[in-house]
Amino acid sequence: MADDDRVFKALADPTRRLLLDLLFAREGRTLTELESEVAMTRFGVAKHLKVLEEAGLVVTRRSGREKLHFLNPVPIRLIHDRWIDKYTERHVTALVDLKKALEDEP
Repeated sequence: MADDDRVFKALADPTRRLLLDLLFAREGRTLTELESEVAMTRFGVAKHLKVLEEAGLVVTRRSGREKLHFLNPVPIRLIHDRWIDKYTERHVTALVDLKKALEDEP
């Protein structure tokens, strides 16, 4: 599976997006901390974190007996640059503005 495909698959699930939001708000969380924020079993959260790690969106570091999870924004930025940024260029924005203006006319 290509890197982009892994990232899109990881981002497709609302629980995984929530986990990323939680890590964006405060990095270095343990599985227990993340589990307390979602209505899911520890095993379920661990499975979601594994998908995020495989996509490169989450990296981990051991601190003693704890495993800390950190957000890695690089894959999201690469997706943005490849798939989103080019569609927000000036000529595309102008077409969207024109469409809105024509639809708003009485």
